[in-house]
Amino acid sequence: MEKSHLVHILRTLDKKEIREIKKWVASPAHNLRQDVMELLEYLVAGNRLHDDASLEKEKAFGAIYPGKTFNDAEMRQVIHFLLKAVEDFLVYYEFIKDEVKSKAILARVYRQRQLPKLFQKAIDAGKEVQRNQPYRNHQFLENEFIIQFEQYNYLSGLSRTVPYNLQEVSDSSDLIFMANKLRLSCLMIAHQAVFKSDYKMTFLNEVLTYIESNLEILKYPAVATYYYGYKALTDQDDVGFYQNLKEQIVKFTDIFPHEEIRVIYLMAINYCINRINVGVAPFWKEAFDLYKYGIERKIFLENGVLSRFTYSNAIIAGLNLQDFGWVENFIHSHSQYLEERHRENFVQFYLARMHYEKKDYEKAMKLFAQSDYDDLLMTLNAKTMLLKMYFELDEYNALESLLGSMRTYLQRKKVMGYHKDNYKNIIHFTKKLLKVTPYDKAQKEKLRRELTDTNPLTERKWLLEQLDRL
Repeated sequence: MEKSHLVHILRTLDKKEIREIKKWVASPAHNLRQDVMELLEYLVAGNRLHDDASLEKEKAFGAIYPGKTFNDAEMRQVIHFLLKAVEDFLVYYEFIKDEVKSKAILARVYRQRQLPKLFQKAIDAGKEVQRNQPYRNHQFLENEFIIQFEQYNYLSGLSRTVPYNLQEVSDSSDLIFMANKLRLSCLMIAHQAVFKSDYKMTFLNEVLTYIESNLEILKYPAVATYYYGYKALTDQDDVGFYQNLKEQIVKFTDIFPHEEIRVIYLMAINYCINRINVGVAPFWKEAFDLYKYGIERKIFLENGVLSRFTYSNAIIAGLNLQDFGWVENFIHSHSQYLEERHRENFVQFYLARMHYEKKDYEKAMKLFAQSDYDDLLMTLNAKTMLLKMYFELDEYNALESLLGSMRTYLQRKKVMGYHKDNYKNIIHFTKKLLKVTPYDKAQKEKLRRELTDTNPLTERKWLLEQLDRL
């Protein structure tokens, strides 16, 4: 059973959910089979969900049918019934989280059963919950439409001569469309940048034109945030759009659900990274501030886990601003949120990198020497920093040995094209620097042109600095 859908689902449940699902399965409204209840009790007891021996069908069968000969068909049947009960529970559990939608559907039931007083009570309760919602994202707008449309269905059944709320229905429908179109367009733009897709963003221009002619629409954060986000990502030279996006983030962080505000932060950070990549250095400070602000509010955590990429990027931003105190504290204090399999390597690597940036080469080299990274690019980055330290310290024997080992490593490992070319270029130009005659201006100028024109070359700045020092 260890590979079954049932076990995979049960492993994701927390203690509260397990308690609730036990009640669900024990209710005759959802399950009438004793063996289904007993299988659930067996599986969630102790550590059985993570003990392969306990998950063997024969062992589970013996626990729920003591003294009975194992029957695979019977076992598969009880697993099927429990899986169905669990899936029904998950659907219900997700549904009741949205209290506004629940009230609106209850109101619909009362309307269809011609119970006007109960309809009005349910719809008023839905409106009250909607007014007090902490979030104002696209889901809020969708719930507003559901309430307005349910109110219209009720009014239209009374008489044709009473006033309808069709304008409110139409307005809320338009807002949903604009918010969702802009949100999806931002996601498409971001994905295009890494996956080279060619998405068709139908009606997007019409939405943008309408908003720019009716700026009062921007009072809705679910529209304004993604409008400024889209404009920032597609018109990067106009910093005003980014500044407006940042203002939305600071002002409205608490009115978006956790998973959505995290995406919005990353959208703003991606803008900063794009500006950094074209040489606009002040955006290191912008990116760093966004990382710090988001980290303080635990916005980047997903199910209690911090992505190793976010961990790395926040540190790199801090190092670029030489905020070594913040970086060192962050490396230690937030390593607990990394996946355990990455934790030790990432702490060692970034402590070493921090000491490298502080020019404390002895500590940096010691940490790099102690580490054994299982990440290919992390290994190459560590070797590159060692290369730079050996060069600057005139440790040419160690440098020659390292250059040879890096070349062998690149030949032996399956490194992706861009990265392989980049590191081959770093090795190539480091060797050329070693052969430069300091007083040969023509030779140095020729090498400068080669360094300037060669791509990819992530260490171009450092290589040019070393050339200038010769």
